[in-house]
Amino acid sequence: MSTPLFEAHDLVKRYGDTTVVDDLSFSISPGECLGVIGPNGAGKTTTIRMCLGLTAPDAGRIDAFGKSMPADALAIKALLGVVSQMDTLDPDFSCAENLLVYGRYFGIDSATIRQRIPRLLEFAALTHKADATPGELSGGMKRRLSLARALVNDPRLLMLDEPTTGLDPQARHLMWERLQLLLQQGKSILLTTHFMDEAERLCSRLLVLDHGRKIAEGRPRELIAQHLEPDVIEVYGQGAVALAQADEHAALRALAARVEVSGETVFFYTAQAMPLLAALSEHHQLRTLHRPANLEDLFLKLTGRQIREDG
Repeated sequence: MSTPLFEAHDLVKRYGDTTVVDDLSFSISPGECLGVIGPNGAGKTTTIRMCLGLTAPDAGRIDAFGKSMPADALAIKALLGVVSQMDTLDPDFSCAENLLVYGRYFGIDSATIRQRIPRLLEFAALTHKADATPGELSGGMKRRLSLARALVNDPRLLMLDEPTTGLDPQARHLMWERLQLLLQQGKSILLTTHFMDEAERLCSRLLVLDHGRKIAEGRPRELIAQHLEPDVIEVYGQGAVALAQADEHAALRALAARVEVSGETVFFYTAQAMPLLAALSEHHQLRTLHRPANLEDLFLKLTGRQIREDG
């Protein structure tokens, strides 16, 4: 393993009597995308804020690029690129001007920034929008401009807090393509997301948080294999829920390792799908979907299916 670019050691953050981040440690290696997933209120954004020096931890420490936070906060921030959840683009400036002004915050001279702007706009597929203001851009364009702005200082590590929230599928896929290009160029990424397909597609390693604590860590496929049966059969239609509850269907349920109900859909988790599919085929009114276990199944098993409010 190469020496980590970034390390968080035993981070703790409390607000009053509530512990939002609880003894959290992780590291990010060069060229790695570390995904942080968890329900609302799991501590993802607070963790990002501590990593950026915006929120002081109550305990623990952060080391990055051979330096320590908060003593070397400015030097660390100079090597970071940030895309926050909320749009922070200046509405009065054009796309090119947003990049120019942001670059000046890093002490980069105007001539150097102006040389970088065409390449950054091309990367964001916004060359044709150089003179447009953010108000003239679609949601996907704004997120790509935010990403381009985060690259203006040529950072070694990008911290992205739910960068594709609110985007349509086409815009999300274009954003993924750009992030994959950055990884191929050797950039490192810390990514928080609610999209499990995004995490599985981009992340070489995952950190699963719940109630501020790390409950799992590892490569996506390895975590799925560790915590889940390999096959999932979803059953829905009239009478589906009765399969999970009625005594008369106990023999069918015994063919699965685990059965869960969410709304009107029943999930059968199994290592032997064929006997279960044969039994279900006798229930002609039901519809079934047979698929491999995925990251969303892992997320729901580890954190539960109940709705969490923001917090």
